Amino acid sequence: MNNGKRQELKSERMLKTKVKLTGLILAAGYGSRLAGVSPVTSFKPLTPVRGKALIFRTIEKLELAGCTEIVIVLGHGHKIIKNAIQDKYIGDIPLTFVFNEKYELSNGVSVLSARDHLSNRFIMTMADHILGDSLMKIAGETEIVEGEAALLVDYKIDSIFDLDDATRVFSKDGKIQSIGKQIKEYNCVDTGLFVCTSGLLDALQKHYEKYGDTSISNGVQELARTGKMFAIDIGDGYWQDVDTPEMLEQANKLLND
Repeated sequence: MNNGKRQELKSERMLKTKVKLTGLILAAGYGSRLAGVSPVTSFKPLTPVRGKALIFRTIEKLELAGCTEIVIVLGHGHKIIKNAIQDKYIGDIPLTFVFNEKYELSNGVSVLSARDHLSNRFIMTMADHILGDSLMKIAGETEIVEGEAALLVDYKIDSIFDLDDATRVFSKDGKIQSIGKQIKEYNCVDTGLFVCTSGLLDALQKHYEKYGDTSISNGVQELARTGKMFAIDIGDGYWQDVDTPEMLEQANKLLND
């Protein structure tokens, strides 16, 4: 290999290490199904699991995935939640707070509200998801190009806690074909962990402009039509959505194992 080629490869490696990776946490919803469960808070992102608030668990996981900055989208109770995070956060990763004034709409609107603060590649998840370390490693190592997006999915359908509440996914040859809570044909489940570029943002924007509202699933389905929405198998990895008291109890058990 000549010196010119070596220098070119070295430059490519340096560019890759300098790519900014933003973490995006969606925490704008009402969380009504968990209201009153915790003795310390009525706000879902601040609800403790094994003694640590959900939002802080999510921040730590995104840092583990390689994110160098984190954007948190708030809505319901935004001032209280923001103050609580700022008062108790002791990490080093920069946090940016975005207020989604249309938080009564679907979660895709929260994603769009953060658009100006996101890097070309970002990892997105929800404040109410427990995610195993192996999922974060997979997310951090997932390679996609501009215009594409990927969703980490769980093919272990028989092990899903409360499958009726899960978002179902049908994938084929590593690409998502359809997604939704009501689809009849599915072979895996949405874990709530995404690796994204502006492709998903553009898909969400297109749907929002047409209908006045948009969910993440709407954006995923829009991007899937172009063959640019990938399904990434989490293998033996674990995760748990925390929407109800029963799910909270399951999350506590999961982290105790």
